[in-house]
Amino acid sequence: MNAVTAIDTSGAHALAPDAPRLAATGTQVEVTALAAPDTAFAREWDTLAADAAESDVFAERWFDDASRHLAPPGVRQLVVRRDGRLIGLMPIVPAARYGRIPLRHSENWAHYHRFLGAPLLRRGHEVAAWTAILTALDSDRDAGALLHISGLVEHGPVHRALVEAAHALGRPCDTVHRIERAMLATTLSPDDYYAATVRKKKRKELGRLRTRLLEQGVVETRRLSADESVQDWIDAFLALERAGWKGAAGSALACTPQTSAFFRDVVLGAHAAGKLDMIRIDLDGAAIALLVNLLAPPGAFSFKTAFDERLSRFSPGVLLQIDNLQLLARGDIGWMDSCAVENHPMINSLWGERRAIVRVSVPLAGTLRRTQFAAARALERAAAAIRARRTRPAPAVENDA
Repeated sequence: MNAVTAIDTSGAHALAPDAPRLAATGTQVEVTALAAPDTAFAREWDTLAADAAESDVFAERWFDDASRHLAPPGVRQLVVRRDGRLIGLMPIVPAARYGRIPLRHSENWAHYHRFLGAPLLRRGHEVAAWTAILTALDSDRDAGALLHISGLVEHGPVHRALVEAAHALGRPCDTVHRIERAMLATTLSPDDYYAATVRKKKRKELGRLRTRLLEQGVVETRRLSADESVQDWIDAFLALERAGWKGAAGSALACTPQTSAFFRDVVLGAHAAGKLDMIRIDLDGAAIALLVNLLAPPGAFSFKTAFDERLSRFSPGVLLQIDNLQLLARGDIGWMDSCAVENHPMINSLWGERRAIVRVSVPLAGTLRRTQFAAARALERAAAAIRARRTRPAPAVENDA
């Protein structure tokens, strides 16, 4: 018999009171620990990723395996099946505060190094998966007042499906935060894209910097090849990043065992899955700039970059980004998400397109929950209005003198 299993962060499972409603659709939601999957489930996960509604390396199994190095207590995995077939996966965590508001709720779990937070949903089953997730959370007394999801691609298939599922259940799906980050999306060749995106004066300036760098010694740009040691490239990246300001600030990946292990496992996992692309610029045989790309054709993600800050006058990081445009020549990559902060000066000058990433909140069922959601959203809107007034430019004053 099909059933819906409600979330219980204590580890106990309880059937949802409204299980029959979803049972009629053959949908089931289970809760599992965030642990290494067995062989059978690993195969299911990989099959789901291959048929996902949205290209997202951060929801794939090998990335999740590495992310367990950073997982706090209380993270669970929602497993959604329809007629026995896996159609959705989402890590979830209980939260005691909604921004600055003390309000219990449920959130998707996405750590600092995960640049999207959407669940992995099967193409064609997105609305069914979201409906099952929301209904299961409705039935769980410990789920809190609302579901808060961060890291959604605005108007992408996963976001659109959540809006549709929420509205079908008679509730809003409010966008509560939005950023735009640089991306490239083109059918142009690498050289044509560079010429079309970067103004001529800037291209000449960067050309002069490359010429000056070439005067310093033997300069070579190369991509990780099949016969090279990926471990050596990992070591070079970690050392290069730690030698810069991130190392001094204690935020470089190599500064803690957890983040170092996470990075190593991400790169090794992506390499084993055929999803890794690494590119570097060497000066006299030593890496002075390195970039890690994670591939999810037809897209890709610029995951991590580092450069030798002693050579910053030559902008090796910018030159590497220009060389990285050759990724477009592969034929199976038509876009790349920069994973950069909003308004990043370097990336924004090189990449012409933008991708909106949003956080959304959906109330869970029940009068008290709806009231709490409405109150929280009212406070959010009031705070946003105050911020807007504070940052609004002062009106111009006419000079009558």
